[in-house]
Amino acid sequence: MASASDVKTLREKTGAGMMDCKKALDAVNGDMDKAIDWLRENGIAKAAKKQSRIAAEGTTEIVEDKDSAIIIEVNSETDFVATNPKFTDAVKEIANALIGSKANTLEEAMQVEVNGETVETKMVNLTAEIGEKLTFRRFARVSKKGANLGLYSHMGGKIGVIAALEGASTDVAKDVAMHVAAMNPSYLDKDSVPKEDLDHELDVIKEEIKNDPKNASKPEDIIEKMAQGKVSKFYKENCLVEQPYIKDDSLSVGDYVKNNGGKVLSMVRFQVGEGIEKKEEDFAAEVMSQIK
Repeated sequence: MASASDVKTLREKTGAGMMDCKKALDAVNGDMDKAIDWLRENGIAKAAKKQSRIAAEGTTEIVEDKDSAIIIEVNSETDFVATNPKFTDAVKEIANALIGSKANTLEEAMQVEVNGETVETKMVNLTAEIGEKLTFRRFARVSKKGANLGLYSHMGGKIGVIAALEGASTDVAKDVAMHVAAMNPSYLDKDSVPKEDLDHELDVIKEEIKNDPKNASKPEDIIEKMAQGKVSKFYKENCLVEQPYIKDDSLSVGDYVKNNGGKVLSMVRFQVGEGIEKKEEDFAAEVMSQIK
């Protein structure tokens, strides 16, 4: 029986899934080098070799049942693979397995079974089969308890949104989800803005005011009041309920929902590859290097 520390070491060496590492070590009586060979022989280490590559393409998938909705993001290296039916079908299988599970974290999701194998193992095997690094990046579940959910997928899954409202209707919730997809608010409402973000914004606004020659003689307390007055623009640009509603900018999103008998509870927005530093490819240089 392989020890937890040996499994961890093998996983770090190869990038293979936890259960595959355990299986390999058990198969060769704990010999680390032979376990690496076992993984290679079984096509699993092929996936591990791709761990240093950058997977910033891919898709999102949203599914729901009577209790909740989930959204997942699975990444690939190229957009070509992101539209490959083998990849997209696998993403759908994973999403449908997760909606029927009790998983609420990425770690729990990775251990959910999909057609006899865990999500973690499926990703490793799919990487080996397709030939690109694939990553199950993130996962969120939103409960329907006391909420109407709006689900929206944009550009074939490049952006996925779940918006939750108290009251109103699923149609209004979908309108809000579409707004979130288009306008990408950073926060739900004023109360959701972290103090450090607000303090930083106020500091920037104050410096802008001070750098205006017209304000050169104004005392600090007046500048502070002017800054507080301008922070409303920050809220209007960055907070969902404060943003002008995309279909009728005479209303804020909050007012639109309120006028329909509801209140915005939460939002989840996944945009494929956001926050991942994409590798810059110089294809001309690559071709030239092959010729030399």
